Amino acid sequence: MQNERASRTAAGTVRGAAPDPSSAAGPPPGRSAVTRACHATGLLLVLSGLFHLAVFAVDGGPWTGPVSWRKPVTFGLSFGATLIAVTWITSYLRVRPGPRAALLAVFAADCVLEVAGITLQAWRKVPSHLDMETSFDTAVSMSLAVGGGVLVVLLGALALVSFRHRPTGPVGMALAVRSGFAMLLVGLASGAAMIARGVVLTRTGHQEAAYHSTAPLKPLHGVSLHAVLVLPVLAQLLSLTPWTATVRRRIVAVAVVCCAAAVVAAGVWAGLTY
Repeated sequence: MQNERASRTAAGTVRGAAPDPSSAAGPPPGRSAVTRACHATGLLLVLSGLFHLAVFAVDGGPWTGPVSWRKPVTFGLSFGATLIAVTWITSYLRVRPGPRAALLAVFAADCVLEVAGITLQAWRKVPSHLDMETSFDTAVSMSLAVGGGVLVVLLGALALVSFRHRPTGPVGMALAVRSGFAMLLVGLASGAAMIARGVVLTRTGHQEAAYHSTAPLKPLHGVSLHAVLVLPVLAQLLSLTPWTATVRRRIVAVAVVCCAAAVVAAGVWAGLTY
C-alpha cells in the first residue's frame, strides 16, 4: 500500500509540476515567424536578381563596370541565398530564440537595404558604391557602407557563437558551419577593404581609380562569401545517404579543404594584382 501511495504521489507530482521553460520557448527555429519571414525575404531578393537578369537580357549594356545590370543581379542572388542559408544555419547554433530572432530580423532588413540601394542606383544609371557626385548619391553610398558595417558585426557575432559552442546537426555539420563562417569573415574583411580603399581614393579626388581599385579583391570577396552556403548544404545532403558517419565526415573535410584552397588562390591573385 505504501508503495502504491508513493507511486500515486510521484505521478501527481509529475502531473502537477511546472512546465519546462525550454518547452515553452516557442516554436522550433525552423517554424518561427522570423524564420519564415527571412526565408520569404531571401526568396524575394533572389527573384529580384533573376528579374534584373531578364532586364539585362532585354536592355543590354555592359556586364562589368560601376554602372551595369550585373550589380542588382549578383547582389540580389547573393544576398537572397545568403539570407536563406544563414537563417537555416543558425538553427544549429546554440543561441536562444530571442537573440536569434533579433539578429535575423536586423540581418534581413540590412540585406533588403543593400539590395534596394544597389538596385535603385542601377535604374538611375549611376554607380551604387563610392559615388559622391551629388548629395543623394553620397547618402546612398554611405548607407550601403554603413549597412556593410552592420553585416560585419552581425555575422561576426554569429561566427563567434559557432566557434564558442559546437553547432548541432548531422555528421559534419559542425565542421561545415564553422568553416563556412570562417571563410565568410574573410569575405566580409575583403569587402570592407574594397570600400575603405575606394572611399580614400574618392575623397582624394581619384574617382575613376576608386571604381577600378575594387577589381582585384572581387574574386576573393565572392568565393569566400558563399562557403557558408555550400558546405552546410553538402553536410545536409550527405545525411540523406546510406554512407557511414566516417565517410560523410571525410567528404565534408575534403570539401572544406577545396573551399579553403579556392579562397587562398583568390587571395594570392588579389595580392599579385592589387
